[in-house]
Amino acid sequence: MKQLLSILFILVCSTLIYAQDKHDQIRSLKVAHISSELKLTSEQADKFLPIYIAYDKKMSELRHADIFKYVKYTDIEDLNKLSDKESSKKVQELINFEETYSAARVKFIEDAKKIIGDKNVLMLKKAEDDFNRKLLKKYKDNK
Repeated sequence: MKQLLSILFILVCSTLIYAQDKHDQIRSLKVAHISSELKLTSEQADKFLPIYIAYDKKMSELRHADIFKYVKYTDIEDLNKLSDKESSKKVQELINFEETYSAARVKFIEDAKKIIGDKNVLMLKKAEDDFNRKLLKKYKDNK
């Protein structure tokens, strides 16, 4: 039964992929991979997957925050030109960003463990990491 649900979910996700942009395609594949790896009951999946999708979207939004982009895409020379006051302000923004990012992650883990249990939270982390490695490998292979 669990395998049938997983296969059905993957098929539904794969058909939806054609109508979505790249980020949504990747998110759909990621959710399908995680669903397959965790082997959730249908009840767990019904409760967990909407929470996971909302969490994944929130983390994506956070990664597109101004301070995150600023640090990631600013040249070293430009950073060296900042005044002490500007540097201090940017560092405080970075601290606030990191606190928000970490708090969102911790809240998600606490919510997830209530639904899927401690072991599956660990398996989720492993499944996310495995998916990210596969995605990166596929990207490198296509270059």
